[in-house]
Order: sequence, then C-alpha cells, then structure tokens
Amino acid sequence: MLSIFDKLREWRRSSKEQQSTQSTPSLQLIVGLGNPGSNYLNTRHNAGERWVRALAAEHAIALKNDSRFKGEIGHGRILDREVRVLIPSTFMNLSGQSVSALIRYFKISPTKMLVVHDEVAFPTGVSKLKVSGGLNGHRGLESIVQALGGDKDFARLRIGVGHPGDANSLSAYLTKHQMPRGERELAASSAAIETDAFEALLDGEMQRAMGLFHSSSS
Repeated sequence: MLSIFDKLREWRRSSKEQQSTQSTPSLQLIVGLGNPGSNYLNTRHNAGERWVRALAAEHAIALKNDSRFKGEIGHGRILDREVRVLIPSTFMNLSGQSVSALIRYFKISPTKMLVVHDEVAFPTGVSKLKVSGGLNGHRGLESIVQALGGDKDFARLRIGVGHPGDANSLSAYLTKHQMPRGERELAASSAAIETDAFEALLDGEMQRAMGLFHSSSS
C-alpha cells in the first residue's frame, strides 16, 4: 500500500509527463505593420496591414481603435482558435509602442505572436514564414524588438515587395509610391496561408507551419 508521500511523488511524476506531452503554446496575437493614414494604405510598406485587415474581414473580426494600445484591435476566432489581431496606429518606426502595450496588458508571450510585414529581400510574389532571426533593417521590427527588451523570438510572415535597386530610393519606393493593384494582388496571393498550414501556425507548430506554407507556395 502506497504511503501519502509515495502517492505525492507519483502524482508529481504523472503531472510532469502530462505537461511534456502538451502541444506548444498556441498563437494568440497577429500584428499587421504599416503607416497610418489613407495615403499610405496602398504603399508597399503597408503590406502587413493590408494582410491583417483582409484576415479580420474574412473571419468577421471587428477592428476598433483603442488608445490604450495605440492601434486598432480585434478579438475573435480563426479556424476555431481564439486569437487577437492588432494594427498599430503609430508610424512604422514606433510600432513597438503599440505591440508592447498590448502584449503586456494581456500577458502574451512574444513566442505566441505573429508579425506580418513587407520584405524588400524578396521579389513581389514571394513570401516566407520565419521564427526569430535577423531583422534586415526593417524599422517596424526593430522598434518591436527594442520595446520587448531585445526579444526576437516571435514569428514573422514576410511579404515580398521587391527592391528598387538603389538604396537611396528605398524610402520613397516603400512609402511614397503607390503599389500597383496587380502587384498588391500578387503579394497578397503569395502570402495566403492554406488551412493546414494556418492550423499548424495557430497551434504553435511553427516548423510544421513553415514546411507546409513554403511547400504550397513553391
């Protein structure tokens, strides 16, 4: 017959085994980066904002301005998973103010966040998922990492928007020139995540999500 101490040790061992078999933390927040104002809406730099607006509309997630978080936020279900979405209303290089305010208020770990943004390293029509790693000089990502105390361990959906070929022209290319409708549609199509990859992403299975997304994109 087991003593009370033996039973306690057995309960602790069972509890640890259950925790080890649990799935990785699910995605809780999706952030779309851009600059505020209608004059920026169709620029290349706002590819992330457009993606999140389309996602919210598709899943009937209402977006509302909330001054506490310096952005538009929404809360709903995507593929039967509960998730929040955020579009900062700050300028791109201050995105961290909005993101950090929201994740601290709701106690969301950066590892449970997906940031959607434009990526000049890829041509229009190429998009990729990644976790952590370098920022490639993206001011929005730099602001977020700085606001999170250097934490880079969040997922990103990088939407290719191309490069003008001249570094001196890059700022105007991203923020001053409207992205032609055909290019916007091509970029959005390349960043579309099919159901199986999206389910893996929402369940926190990042490596599986990346494999499924990249295989379907190619």
